[in-house]
Parts: sequence; structure tokens; C-alpha cells
Amino acid sequence: MHERRRSFLAGDVGGGVERPVIVPHEILSPEALRGLIEEFVTRPGTDTGYVRGSLRENVDAVLRQIQKGKACIVYDEKTQTANIVPREEVDKGRHG
Repeated sequence: MHERRRSFLAGDVGGGVERPVIVPHEILSPEALRGLIEEFVTRPGTDTGYVRGSLRENVDAVLRQIQKGKACIVYDEKTQTANIVPREEVDKGRHG
């Protein structure tokens, strides 16, 4: 699995131009995925839209969106940060 992860990330950055990489949620361990989602829904100063329920409810809601393909994980090599964004923004090229 680590080899698949390395080749995926390396293969998606081409021509020396750093650009965000879409990370399939399936390559993350369940613990890593849950940690990323928890950080996302509790991020201070960010309107994630998942603030009305408990932490567990918010995490489960984001996980369902990711599993349905309505949201995806984007990794920015330049800043070495990950974010969860609506799929429509990725499709339009807006994935900050």
C-alpha cells in the first residue's frame, strides 16, 4: 500500500509545477481519515458548514460526503497541507 501511495503522489505532480493532488480516501488508514476529518470540522475560523451537530455527527456527515464522491481530499505539496473540498470545486479547478 505504501508503494501505491508514493507512486500516486509522485505521479500526479508533473513538470516541476506544484499543484494540489486529489488523494483517494481509500489509501488512508481509517484512523488517518478520521483524524483528517476531525481536524477539518473543528478547524477554527473556517466555516465548514458542519457546526450544528456533535463531533461524531459532523465527522460522519463529512465521511459520507467523501464516500459518495461529493467531497474529496486535496493535498497541497507546496504548503504540505490537506483540505476537504466539495467535488464541484475540484472539477472547476478551485481547490484551495
